[in-house]
Amino acid sequence: MSRLFEELDYCPTPIGPLSLRRRHDPALNIDVYEIMLGDEYLMTSLFTDSEVALGAQGTAACKGEKLDIVVGGLGLGYTAEAVLKNENVANLLVVDYLAPVIEWHKSGILPMGRRVSGDTRTRLIAGDFFAMAAGNGFDPEQLNRRFDAILADIDHAPDNLLDDRSDSFYQPEGLRALSRHIKPGGIFGLWSNDATDQRFVDRLSTVFASVWAEPVHFSNKVTGQAFEQTVYLARTAAE
Repeated sequence: MSRLFEELDYCPTPIGPLSLRRRHDPALNIDVYEIMLGDEYLMTSLFTDSEVALGAQGTAACKGEKLDIVVGGLGLGYTAEAVLKNENVANLLVVDYLAPVIEWHKSGILPMGRRVSGDTRTRLIAGDFFAMAAGNGFDPEQLNRRFDAILADIDHAPDNLLDDRSDSFYQPEGLRALSRHIKPGGIFGLWSNDATDQRFVDRLSTVFASVWAEPVHFSNKVTGQAFEQTVYLARTAAE
């Protein structure tokens, strides 16, 4: 059996202290990995259903083959891994503001090892997703490149942010700037820790040609408590 609790890494970042920890859950007899930003949970390996749904549903909604995908927010890697399971995906760029998270994947310290970082279709980019969305795009080697899908899993919800600097991204002007980096008929996907917010659906509808929300239901493996999170999906207009 592994140790009951172990801090695997700790480092300061521009938005607060970041830590990766592993604890053993005796009730489930499994190791649980958690990423913390200060006292806030960024992600846990105990609940991954909606992160997987973002990657799977976001790519499934794309049309065509040889898809170019961006994932904003790497975390423990479950969204990116779900994207890579789609055989139509040719290239995946994963952007994360926190460079240590990228190093965790490259070192193989996380539960999935190097399954994301070691895939030849993947490039991991340390950068500010929100600044890239408002500026020249997500590929430093090809400015203003457009993608079949851009999938974001960074903040807790559109109105529950880790850092106030991202607030403008979720407003119509910010969403409109993002849409410039999506191909005609392409997909924007967003993870939310909350149940569907019709106000945000309406906000998306001012920018995108079609919008829909996919509720994701799952239960706490320990308590059995039911949870509902949301994957928002939006499609740009076809040319």
